[in-house]
Amino acid sequence: MSTTTGAPASGAFRVCPTTGLKVHRDADALIKANAVVATVALLVGGLAAILVLLTRWQAVHLLDEVWFYRVLTIHGMNMLIFFILFFEMAVLYFASAVLLNSRVAAPRVGWVAFALMVLGAGMVEWTMFAGKADVLFTSYVPLRAHPLFYLGVILFAVGALVVVSIFFATLVVAKNERTYEGSVPLVTFGAITAAIIAVITLVHGAAIYIPTFLWSLDLMPMDAEVYRMVWWGLGHSSQQINVAAMVAIWYLLGALTVGAVVVNEKISRTAFVLYILFISMASAHHLLVDPGFGPAWKIVNTSYFMYMAVLASMLHGFTVPAGVELGMRLRGFTQGVFGWLRRAPWGDPGFSALVLSVVVFGFVGGITGVTFGTEQINIIAHNTLRIPGHFHATVVSGTAMAFMGITYYVIPLIFRKRVAFYGMARWQPYVFAVGMLIFSMAMTFAGTFGVPRRHWDITFTNAPFDVAYSPAVDLMIGVMAVGGLLAALGGGMYILVTVWSVFFGKPLGEDCTDAALAGSVPPGVYARPFLELPEEDVAVEVHGRLGTMPGTMVLVLVFLAAFVLYYFANWKLLSFVWRVG
Repeated sequence: MSTTTGAPASGAFRVCPTTGLKVHRDADALIKANAVVATVALLVGGLAAILVLLTRWQAVHLLDEVWFYRVLTIHGMNMLIFFILFFEMAVLYFASAVLLNSRVAAPRVGWVAFALMVLGAGMVEWTMFAGKADVLFTSYVPLRAHPLFYLGVILFAVGALVVVSIFFATLVVAKNERTYEGSVPLVTFGAITAAIIAVITLVHGAAIYIPTFLWSLDLMPMDAEVYRMVWWGLGHSSQQINVAAMVAIWYLLGALTVGAVVVNEKISRTAFVLYILFISMASAHHLLVDPGFGPAWKIVNTSYFMYMAVLASMLHGFTVPAGVELGMRLRGFTQGVFGWLRRAPWGDPGFSALVLSVVVFGFVGGITGVTFGTEQINIIAHNTLRIPGHFHATVVSGTAMAFMGITYYVIPLIFRKRVAFYGMARWQPYVFAVGMLIFSMAMTFAGTFGVPRRHWDITFTNAPFDVAYSPAVDLMIGVMAVGGLLAALGGGMYILVTVWSVFFGKPLGEDCTDAALAGSVPPGVYARPFLELPEEDVAVEVHGRLGTMPGTMVLVLVFLAAFVLYYFANWKLLSFVWRVG
């Protein structure tokens, strides 16, 4: 990438010695601010998660019913909204200003937007902790929270929408000032996808939370069915922002850690476009058991349209590992089918987080998501523990894991600090991913036996009826608790490493040699694998070696076999509820 005389004075920039990119001081500060607040939200949500887990575990059953639903609301809002979106705002600044060597358009407005998001999040936090918003993440009408809860969400969403606008404006600035050549990088294209979905999502949020705010003031009525339909355009689509941002980070981590190659730019960009066109329609799968919608609407949204979004995920699920394999093979790791994988830098927390994010998101989150989104199968999965088992495999094991992985590169590249407790950082992705894998799968299996989600007491103590579960449920709940506590340990390791590195870490310094940095930052920072091969040579090699990715092909076939097996196993389970004659 090259800069021109149209760019602002060089004193406003610093040049990253690793990537060669020019980092503007406003982008630098805004990325840091959003990343720090995201980590705080992760800490609050993580502590709430432990309390929820110790209550769902019937052998402990820590909280009473009032505090259970209060803490569950705190957990959902902090993890699914505040942590994720603050981090994604940092990603938007990075993918626009930093990757394009550009200044931030209207940085003062960016700080106003940041203040709005913090103010809104603070208002929501106050209402939740004060017991004035025990309405869970979905805040379904007729459940009513304090008006400041809805106003806080509105302010937060307005701030996020302003950041998205600044992101698009920065793209225009970079284009006009010719700070890059050719098309925008694929990572930036993925961020554009996330930003467009964010606009769709936030418009839905405004369309439902503004009237709900007025309803909370007794100024207008609110229909529960209308609320559910419009709200899921926010609630589910906000997680699709995550998917687009996560995939963009996959491509970035592949390049930073092993010099992964984009196998086919057109295919990858087309997959992102499919996300824009179809992924928000998957919101309908939350309404499949609602009586207010006809079967034609449900089938169209959760089959023909949603399958195009699934196709996009499958394309990325192939191109990301294929790019890693091809990048490794181009660098000489050509032994056997999986020699490239054995020789990969598994001690690099960025690389291990990338692989674990792809695997758990695809094999657990992706397969269960498509299965539960099928209209007929949804009836046996809806409102059971299978649903949170699915989204803990996607949002947590997929998106959060990818965010954790890129953080280990953000610390040295943006914060200019060494990674504190680097030995712990190397193990953190494994601890977190294994814990979440156990947690998600155990939760999914418990839901298969009909264990409800969101319920304080699954045994229904003192209820006028008895609920008898299979003895396997007690085992699955215990296993789920162990996995959840292990994941919480992994999350705590991440927060400790991140906070200590940012606030108390040793500065990176000017010496960026292997000897100076080894053991304190990921090896991709000083080895710079993405610079080892000239772009022209890579293009020639890719064109000639598209058939030399046997490892990825084997992994894809294993994935498809698992997909088919699980999908038809659910049809078999569905047949058990049919009564003919």
